[in-house]
Amino acid sequence: MKKLQRLAAGLLIPFCCSVPLPAAAKAKPTTAAAKPQTKPAPAPAQQTPKQIVKIAYFAQEQVAPPALSNLDPFIPNKGELGAELAISDNNTTGQFTGQQYELKKILVPADADPQSLFDGIDADLVLLNVAADQLNKLADRPIAKTKLLFDVANSSDELRNADCRHNVLHILPNRAMRADALAQYMLKKRWQNWFLVVGPAPEDKLYAAAIKRAAKRFGMKLVAEKEWNQDYDARRTAQADVPTFTQVDDYDVLVIADEQGLFGEYLDYRTWKPRPVIGTQGLTATAWHRSHEQWGAVQLQNRFKIASGRWMEEQDYAAYLAVRAIGEASIRTKSNQMPALKDYLLSDAFALQGYKGMPLSFRKWDGQLRQPILLAAPRSLVAVAPIEGFLHPKTELDTLGFDQPETGCK
Repeated sequence: MKKLQRLAAGLLIPFCCSVPLPAAAKAKPTTAAAKPQTKPAPAPAQQTPKQIVKIAYFAQEQVAPPALSNLDPFIPNKGELGAELAISDNNTTGQFTGQQYELKKILVPADADPQSLFDGIDADLVLLNVAADQLNKLADRPIAKTKLLFDVANSSDELRNADCRHNVLHILPNRAMRADALAQYMLKKRWQNWFLVVGPAPEDKLYAAAIKRAAKRFGMKLVAEKEWNQDYDARRTAQADVPTFTQVDDYDVLVIADEQGLFGEYLDYRTWKPRPVIGTQGLTATAWHRSHEQWGAVQLQNRFKIASGRWMEEQDYAAYLAVRAIGEASIRTKSNQMPALKDYLLSDAFALQGYKGMPLSFRKWDGQLRQPILLAAPRSLVAVAPIEGFLHPKTELDTLGFDQPETGCK
């Protein structure tokens, strides 16, 4: 027993005693008032607000013309979908440049007066898809003096000459540009003798005037000129009447001026002499065509078709270019103010990629967008003007339409 007590005293803790713990090892009592120490959450980073670029799309509904064929249905919203696609493209770039593009659409009924609705637009950048006789009425409104208007629907030569306005930029090629593009290709082919057939509409007369100007400019010869004033249905009687109508002196090509499409489609393959057809039917000069696939155009064609379910038309392409031009100018100037954007758009520094092989730009003297012209048959792209070999001291694009010494715009 004594031995066990000695071992306990030297090595073991006695049963009767408790050994005090060190102060650091004592557990701290917890109370309801005690709270864990936490660091405050960091304040959210301040984001720079995006620069808002407001764009308005102003269009008047068009009345469907008489149906001449079921192959080409009437499209009521030409232009609108092109603007929407361009807004999407602009905002993709705007994510990196700190800009946001907003599109407000104002659609005017066909029987309404567009002028009263135009005064309510709160954007300084406006796309106009209206008839030629309405364009200058809107451009002359007092509220329009502080706006920049983009004409995306008209090809009138007068709107680029005597009736031009300083606050309007024109996107589609005018009739003179289209006629010059055809004349350049005809000169290359040495098809210089023309037979001109003119329709009854006022627009047909204007197109014929552009054809005559191009013929004189490029040394073509008008062998004959006739006016189509037949009141019968060409679909039923063309096979018998067209051969008689086209019995004139020998010529190389038949040039048709029929912007309404009332009879031009029925002359091809029915003429007295076997001759190609050009003008408003046959081989046409256009800003855009569904057969165009070069220079990245096929990607634009596909994206538009997926978004809209149809092919891109000329007005769609024009509205697309107008919105993309605004995007390009706002990115380069870092501004959303109309004066700064207009100055840049009309400067030599501006260049817009239009999927046609050459950068596009605006002419200072009449606000016309310089651009290559597609020469297209109904289902194929034949050529792109300006044709190789036609030179100009500044840009070959100015061989199409009214050059600065020729302009009537004051």
